[in-house]
Amino acid sequence: MHSIKINIYICITILVCINRYLTKKTMKVTVNINLGGYAFNVDEDAYDRLRQYLKSLEKEFSGESSAAEIMADIEGRIAELFKMRLSGYKQVITMKDVEEVMAILGAPEVISGSGTSEEPPPRSQRRIYRDPDGRIIGGVCAGLGAYFNWDPLIWRVIFIALVLAGGFGIALYLILWIIVPEAKTTAQKLEMRGNPVTVENIKDSVKQEFETVKKKMNL
Repeated sequence: MHSIKINIYICITILVCINRYLTKKTMKVTVNINLGGYAFNVDEDAYDRLRQYLKSLEKEFSGESSAAEIMADIEGRIAELFKMRLSGYKQVITMKDVEEVMAILGAPEVISGSGTSEEPPPRSQRRIYRDPDGRIIGGVCAGLGAYFNWDPLIWRVIFIALVLAGGFGIALYLILWIIVPEAKTTAQKLEMRGNPVTVENIKDSVKQEFETVKKKMNL
């Protein structure tokens, strides 16, 4: 009887040791980060990869006068893509998530021209936004023009015609003004025109806006 108890104790001890070993092997350290105004839990290896990627981009854009704005928009886009990969059952960003996001945005060496991309960037799904840059009132017509690739003047004529036909144009415009979001970020403005939201396109768009503001201010 005594030997049976000893054997049981030995078996339990072995099982506990195996469980501790497997737990140590499967358990990963996570890092809490703030990106684009959102908090994320990221696997330690994924965090190191993301940090290297962002440092490479900062180095690439270090000579740009709008470097801070470019990096802010890129971080905001990464945050949007990370949020799309989380759910009630998945709360941690993994290395796979980081690699997928990097593939969508593009590598720094491709931007600088020292490397080549094996695959063309995926087309962005065109979405309806109100365009604040081309607006006269609320940006509804400018946004519809960007979405359908029409001159915004066509939409303005349509709404005026609806107003003259019975006033329905005003109600429709107000409804669209309320329900259609404004394109605030560079990524949203690229989506509005159906352009891929890549690092290169974000950089070009931010630089263009930066130069436009400078011209308006006669700097």
